[in-house]
Amino acid sequence: MWIATFKLAIRNLLLHKLRSFLTVLGTILGVASVIAMLSVGEGSKKAAVDQIRQLGATNIMVRSVRPGSDSGGRDGDSASGSSSAQTKSRVFSYGLKYEDLRVLEGLKNENSLQGNIVNQVVPISLLRKNAQHGGNRIENSRVLGTTPELLEVKNLELDRGRFIDQSDLRNLSNIVVLSEGAARRLFRYKDPMGQPVLLGKGAYRVVGILKQQATGNATAGQAGVENLNEDLYIPVTAARSRLGDLQRIVSASSRSNERNQLSEIAVAVESEELVPQTAEMIRKLLATKHKDDQEYEVIVPLELLQQAEHEKQIWNIVLGSIAGISLLVGGIGIMNIMLATVTERTREIGIRRAIGAKRFDIIRQFLVETVVLSTTGGLIGIFLGVSIPWAVTHFAGIPTLTSSWSVLLAFGISVLTGIIFGVYPARKAARMNPIEALRHQ
Repeated sequence: MWIATFKLAIRNLLLHKLRSFLTVLGTILGVASVIAMLSVGEGSKKAAVDQIRQLGATNIMVRSVRPGSDSGGRDGDSASGSSSAQTKSRVFSYGLKYEDLRVLEGLKNENSLQGNIVNQVVPISLLRKNAQHGGNRIENSRVLGTTPELLEVKNLELDRGRFIDQSDLRNLSNIVVLSEGAARRLFRYKDPMGQPVLLGKGAYRVVGILKQQATGNATAGQAGVENLNEDLYIPVTAARSRLGDLQRIVSASSRSNERNQLSEIAVAVESEELVPQTAEMIRKLLATKHKDDQEYEVIVPLELLQQAEHEKQIWNIVLGSIAGISLLVGGIGIMNIMLATVTERTREIGIRRAIGAKRFDIIRQFLVETVVLSTTGGLIGIFLGVSIPWAVTHFAGIPTLTSSWSVLLAFGISVLTGIIFGVYPARKAARMNPIEALRHQ
């Protein structure tokens, strides 16, 4: 009986092809919009979350901030104060110092129930130097003086060679590790390993090359606008001894000297549970060493990650609600056309009731037709909804992520909508008086 009812439903719908297509069009667009909007939202939010996750959920970043700069929302009051200080000393000194590094290294001796609170404390000194090999040159390249632990703390991966080791720190070795982009720009198609690179007036031997890293794997400074795949890494001791921490900043309207000993200190915490309390300890320790808390900022990736995931959930709910309205409109369209169909087929219903059909048989007939309409619209909508994100990624370059749960959710809602909005027309048809239905012209 179910098979016969299904065949009858298909035949009745095919009698009015255009009307049936227009009826399911709302469901098609609703399902497609749900999948497409959730895919675009998931893709963009995943990219943001991945960038934050690259920083490490158990890491805490303490970064120098130039007073008066836009970083961290600093205002212009500190800039005026720093300007007067610069006038007196002719050298603008700000940010983190090696003394701060020694203070934070003392946290490695602090213990908790899980063991040591802090595993690693990694200094990063950012210097701007021209990098050159032969006729190839990178103007104002980012040279990072650091320690061997940076490789693990920042989730960097070696492609060839090695990274900085402890002997390089002790011997102030003139060695450099290149990011993938820096190696490509300086050496083109040559093998960089063992070759010299000029940094300022000194020559440094290439001992390793890193794999290409995600743009969110921030190191130091204004990471959001820098190409991190063109960084160069040298031992922090060599950076301090040979390159120093005094930089001459030349602009179109002025020249100034700035001293910033450390651009960043990365603190690797034992577990995620200890991150909030460790961040608070760091803030209190630095507050005792710095009169002006605008010289540095404490960034906790775990807090940013939790906030981004919360925003992602809200964004998905908003997008799903907006797209769900299209499905609601599609369901209303199905209900409207089925009510019209019941009126048109009143005499058919009366004949079926007269020859023995029960109310349940009438309800089943119209419910099957609505389910066929909504299911067909859902399947076509899935194909369209999966194609739209692919086209957006392929042609616009915007990251998208189509998850199986969004496809199942959209399809399930479309079928459920068809059933809900089909019940009333089916019950109305089943309640007809057979004699009155037979008299209907």
